[in-house]
Amino acid sequence: MATNKSIWRCLQDGQKYMKEWPMRKELTPVFPENRVIKTTRFAMKVMPAVAAISVLLQMATYNYQGMPQAMIVALFALSLPLQGLWWLGKRRDTPLPPALAGWYRELHQKITSQGHAMQPLKSQPRYKELAQALSRAFKVDRAALERWF
Repeated sequence: MATNKSIWRCLQDGQKYMKEWPMRKELTPVFPENRVIKTTRFAMKVMPAVAAISVLLQMATYNYQGMPQAMIVALFALSLPLQGLWWLGKRRDTPLPPALAGWYRELHQKITSQGHAMQPLKSQPRYKELAQALSRAFKVDRAALERWF
């Protein structure tokens, strides 16, 4: 994992990971991604309005002494979706623990043995490869996955 990755690149990777990760209810108890993605999407929709309301409310009531606090609340509200995207971007490039790496290899082998195209097997898989394999598995073999969950 690149430690010198820019914040901007990390946020972009978080957006990619949100699209790559299969939002399946079967994965919710096993992985935190579903909850983080749902929360981040909600924050992206709601928090800009919360930020604007906190500032506009102070302006509408002519409470300019409360403006510094309103600005802090606005900045915090705007930072919440960024925190979710940052976490997802970091998680996307995190190497899988040994147990999950074995599960990824098993899943990859099962999909390719059925004749479906997959990216080459990675020796050091990361969460993004697991997301791609899970997405592909949910598309091609639902019966086998239902036995696993």
